[in-house]
Amino acid sequence: MIEREVKNVAAFLEALRADLDGNTTWYRGHSDASWSLMPGIMRGGAGLSEGSSLARFKQSAAMLTERLPTTSFDWTFLMQHYGVPTRLLDWSESPLVAMFFAVESYNKNPGVDAAVWCLKPVGLNKNANLSDPSEPQYIPSFDDDELKPYAAESLRASRVPLLPVATIATRNNARIQAQLGTFTVHHTQRIAIEDVGDRSHVIRYRIPHACKEGLFKELKLLGLTQFSLFPELTSVGAILREMMR
Repeated sequence: MIEREVKNVAAFLEALRADLDGNTTWYRGHSDASWSLMPGIMRGGAGLSEGSSLARFKQSAAMLTERLPTTSFDWTFLMQHYGVPTRLLDWSESPLVAMFFAVESYNKNPGVDAAVWCLKPVGLNKNANLSDPSEPQYIPSFDDDELKPYAAESLRASRVPLLPVATIATRNNARIQAQLGTFTVHHTQRIAIEDVGDRSHVIRYRIPHACKEGLFKELKLLGLTQFSLFPELTSVGAILREMMR
């Protein structure tokens, strides 16, 4: 696994030019560089299973959503959207979007290095024997048969743990479209994505804590703001509160 330190946007882009091979690449920002690529539901101790969380979420959310989800994956996306831990990890096709999420909380974690993870989704999926010889850059969607074993209703009956895979989903809300969102999904095996296989599918760019504020200001100049990535009324309110301080 390649690891580099970057201190500004220019250095980050230069590192990407040196490290990437032109194939599909996704990005994820962490405000703490020590965090691993493990989904929320697998980070804590024994609590509610995803199946139990899903059942309780449906119980309370069904009457509150305008469009009722039709599959367990659709319900899982909705839970993820509202902060419920799931087996999903959010990624972006944009390196600058990931950088924004890495440094936006610079004033809350002043002494902690941040990181941007780079993922080669096709490389990750090859570890799970999920590939298409006729389409070298093939990445499945949640609608494809290959993803059925990863659906919530399939987990209880599964006796063989599968490796996490990269997949795409329909961008059916403004937030995921603005963030150019994609996903990885874990099965039942508690393994961090950076520990799968020979680790050649990931790169970590560490951001020194002293550089986070400067990077945040550079991204703002480039148009990366809370409203551009969260085009919602709550973002308008947050921006106005910040301006009134």
